[in-house]
Amino acid sequence: MPAAIFLSPEDAEHAFYEALRAGDTDLLMEVWSEDEEVVCIHPAGPRHVGPAAVRASWHEVLAKGGMQVIANQLQVAHNPLCAVHNVLEQIQVERQPEARFAFVLATNVYLKEADGWRLVLHHASPAIGHEDTGSQLPRKHRLH
Repeated sequence: MPAAIFLSPEDAEHAFYEALRAGDTDLLMEVWSEDEEVVCIHPAGPRHVGPAAVRASWHEVLAKGGMQVIANQLQVAHNPLCAVHNVLEQIQVERQPEARFAFVLATNVYLKEADGWRLVLHHASPAIGHEDTGSQLPRKHRLH
């Protein structure tokens, strides 16, 4: 059973993005359900199913440390047991010579479980039409 208890989907989402910023896979996985049906899809990536596959995917993404990510423009659909959050993620991909950002649309689905709200789906894709106004980003950057 995960150690953290999230009393609302918003609490779980806050912890999810804090763990990304910290680059901490263990903290990140405390937000996820332990159900074998959890799914994570990174931008232009394959589908990862189950806690072990999801953990491995985030371990790879966070191998170089935390992400400078801000989630905003939240759209929410919810009922007492399920919440669907759609956010625009702004991810800093370069610092020098100037800050550059990539934009990702992400859908996060939370279910209310016996031990609080847990993430069961994170599906992210490039946010077409929200590109950085600077020069084209090099292809070497992995968004997440």
